[in-house]
Amino acid sequence: MSKENPPPVHPAERGLVPVIRTVPLSKDVNGNGDIFGGWILSHMDIAAGVVAAQRAQGRVATVAIDAMTFHRAVFIGDLVSIYGEIASVGRTSIRVKLETWVERHRKRNGEPAPPESVHVTEGTFVMVAIDGEGRPRPVPAG
Repeated sequence: MSKENPPPVHPAERGLVPVIRTVPLSKDVNGNGDIFGGWILSHMDIAAGVVAAQRAQGRVATVAIDAMTFHRAVFIGDLVSIYGEIASVGRTSIRVKLETWVERHRKRNGEPAPPESVHVTEGTFVMVAIDGEGRPRPVPAG
């Protein structure tokens, strides 16, 4: 990579732990044989909800996804880890920055390969704290 685009620092090296860890299966592939982007997106949405609900001390709902970027393909058998952290908190909203990394132990053709950590996607999810009626409510002071 060039000096303008240094390799990303793994979230674990920044002290983050995965919110979700899972392994995609053959039923999760698209027509090209890669894991469907919607599968990854749905897991990231769940992870954002977990992070935001902890901060909001209750229910949250997704209201937007900003700057979603898919960097690399995900394959069957990759160990998918989604890391999340609070980017900012507003009166009723919480922005959650997510990064998805995989641990890859095989080449795409199934041949064994040295373990590799790969940054596959990232995005920022905007969640809103909601009350029992589904209306926005203030996020408690943190």
